[in-house]
Amino acid sequence: MSENISGIKEDIENDKVNRIKELVSILNKASKAYYQDGNEIMSNFEYDKLYDELLELEKITGFIMSNSPTVNVGYEVLSELPKERHESPMLSLDKTKEVEVLADFIRGYDGVISWKLDGLTVVLTYHNGELLKAVTRGNGEIGEVITNNAKVFRNIPLTIPYKGELVLRGEAVIKYSDFEKINESIEDVDAKYKNPRNLCSGSVRQLSNEITAKRNVNFFAFALIKADGVDFGNSIMGQFEWLKKQGFEIVEHYKVTSDDMAERVEYFAQAIKENDFPSDGLVLMFDDIAYGNSLGRTAKFPRNGIAFKWKDETAKTTLTEIEWSASRTGLINPVAIFEPVELEGTTVTRASIHNVSVAEGLELGIGDTIEVYKANMIIPQIAENHTRSGLKTVPRECPVCGEDTIIKEDNGFKFLYCVNKECPAKKVKRYTHFASRNAMNIEGMSEETMEKFVDSGYIREYADIYKLSRYEEEIVGTKGFGQRSFDKFITSIDKSRTTESYRVIYGLGILNIGVTNAKMICKAFGNDLEKLLAADRQELMAIDGVGDIIADSLIEYFKDDKNMQEYHNLMAELTIVNEESEDVQNDNISGKTFVITGSVNHFANRDEVKQVIEKMGGKVTGSVTKKTDYLINNDAASQSSKNKKAKELGVSIITEDEFMTLAGIEKSTE
Repeated sequence: MSENISGIKEDIENDKVNRIKELVSILNKASKAYYQDGNEIMSNFEYDKLYDELLELEKITGFIMSNSPTVNVGYEVLSELPKERHESPMLSLDKTKEVEVLADFIRGYDGVISWKLDGLTVVLTYHNGELLKAVTRGNGEIGEVITNNAKVFRNIPLTIPYKGELVLRGEAVIKYSDFEKINESIEDVDAKYKNPRNLCSGSVRQLSNEITAKRNVNFFAFALIKADGVDFGNSIMGQFEWLKKQGFEIVEHYKVTSDDMAERVEYFAQAIKENDFPSDGLVLMFDDIAYGNSLGRTAKFPRNGIAFKWKDETAKTTLTEIEWSASRTGLINPVAIFEPVELEGTTVTRASIHNVSVAEGLELGIGDTIEVYKANMIIPQIAENHTRSGLKTVPRECPVCGEDTIIKEDNGFKFLYCVNKECPAKKVKRYTHFASRNAMNIEGMSEETMEKFVDSGYIREYADIYKLSRYEEEIVGTKGFGQRSFDKFITSIDKSRTTESYRVIYGLGILNIGVTNAKMICKAFGNDLEKLLAADRQELMAIDGVGDIIADSLIEYFKDDKNMQEYHNLMAELTIVNEESEDVQNDNISGKTFVITGSVNHFANRDEVKQVIEKMGGKVTGSVTKKTDYLINNDAASQSSKNKKAKELGVSIITEDEFMTLAGIEKSTE
C-alpha cells in the first residue's frame, strides 16, 4: 500500500516537473516573439497567469530550469549594433497587482512612486558635461550601443552643467499621438505597427539615426546610477530634482507613504486614461537610498523597489462570432466578435486572438461567456472563457476566395494560411504594398481604392496599375472619384514609372525581403536586375547579410513561371534609374574587412564610415573574426567585447583619425 502511495506521489511530482518544462517553453517563446520579433502570440493577461503558475510550481517543487523566465532577465541581443556590457546588471523588479502589497512594502518609510513606462530602457553616460554613450537594456547584462540615435531623441540634453561622470537610466517612448500619425502614413495594413512599444524599439535600434529622428522618440529619466561628488540628501526625490536641473525630463513621480498609497495609485489610474505616453504600471522605490540598497537583492530582483501592474478592468460578454481575416502573406488571423461592452471609457466589440493555438487554448465557441479587458488599458484582449464550449471549426476554406487553407506551425504555435495565390485579399494587400511609400510610392493607392480596382477587374497583375487610364470613364464615374482625383492619381502613377531597382524588388512583396535587404541585394549586383534574377543560391548567400532564408525566398519567387511573367510585364512599364557609382578604389582599403564600434567624431554616424569603406572597395561586418583586418574604435582602451576579441586575434585596432589617414581623407580644421 505504501509503495502505491509513494508511486502516486512520484507521478504527481513528475507531472509538476513536466508542467514546469512546458510553461518555461511557452513563456520563453512568447517573450522571444514579443521582444525580438515584435509579435504577440499571447495576451499580457495570459502571460502573467502562466508566469504565476510557473512561479508557484517552482516554489512547491524546488525545481527551477536554467532558462526559466523567473531566473533569467530578457534575451540575448540580436542585431548588427555594437554590444557593450553594463557596469552593473539591470535587474527586473518583483511585481504585484495589489495596492495593499505596495502599502506593506514601504510601511514605516517614505516611498517614491512613478509611471512604469512601456518603451525601451536606455542607459545614458555623460562625461565632462557631454553625452558620451547610450546603451539599451538588452538582456540586462549586455546592451546595444545606440549613441547616435539617442542624440536625435526629441528631448535629450547633449550637454549638461555637471562635469563629472553621470550615469542614468530612463525609458525611450513614443507618444500614442505620434504612433497613430506614423501608422496612418503606412498604406499597407499588414505593415502597420501593433503598438507604440514595438515602434519605439525598432526606431531606437535603427542603424541610421535619420530614421530615428523622424519617429519623435522621447526620453524620461527614472533612475540615477552614478554622479560622484553630488549630495542628494540620501533621497531619490533629491536625485530627481537634481536631474531636472541638469535638463532631463523626469518620469512623473510623487512622494508617498502607506497611508496615502491607495489615493496616489487611484490618481495614476485616472491619469492613464488621458496619458499620451504608454505605461504598463507603476514603480515604487524606497526614498531612503541607503536603506533601499542595504536590503540587497535576490537572484533576479533588487529589494529596494517593486513594480505595480494594473488590475485590468474586465467585463463579461457573449462571443457572437469568430471572424477570420486574411492578409497579404496569406496569414488568416482569428478575431473575436462579441456583444458590446464598456471598457476604460470606450465601447469594445472585437479583440484579436493572435493565432489558432490561442483560440484552441481558450476553447472558444459561439455563444460562450467570455471575459474581456484592455491590455495596458489600450488593446482589447480575451482574459478568460467561462463556458469553454470549444473551437468547433477552423476554416478549411479561405473566407475571401473559398480556396483551401492549411495550418502551419511556427515556434510551437499554429497559424492558418490561404494557399491560393490568386486570393483577392492577398492581391489587394499585395498591390497596396507595391504602391506604398518605400516601394513604388504611388500616392492615393489606399487599400480601399485598390480593393475597388481589383473587384472591378481593372487590376489583375502589377503592370495593370500602369494601364488604369484605359478605364478613365469607369473610374471617374465611380462613387468617390472625379476627374480631378483621377488626374492626380494618374500623375502619381506616371511619376513612379521611373524608379530604382530596390523599389521594384521590395515592391514585389517577396517573403522575407524588407526594404533594407532589397537595397543591399540590388547594390551587390550593381543594381542590374537581370544579373540578380540569374544569380544562384551560392551567389546570393555570398552577399554580406544574406542567409539561406532570404536566398531561398528570392529563388523560389522567381522560379515561379507566373511570377516571372508578371515581372516581365511590369518591367515593360518601368524605367530603372540608379545613382551612378562614385566608387574610388583605395589600395589601403580595397579588399580589407573592417568592423566599426563606438561613437565617431568626423562622420555623421558609423553608417557613413561604412559607405566610405564600401566605395573604396572594402567590406564592413558586424563582428570581429580572423578575417577582420581593422577594428575602428576611438576608445582603444575600451574593455568592450569587440576590443577584447580583436586583441585576442591580433586584429589592428585603429582610431577614426588613423582610418582617415589610411583612406586619404583630409580632416576638417573647423
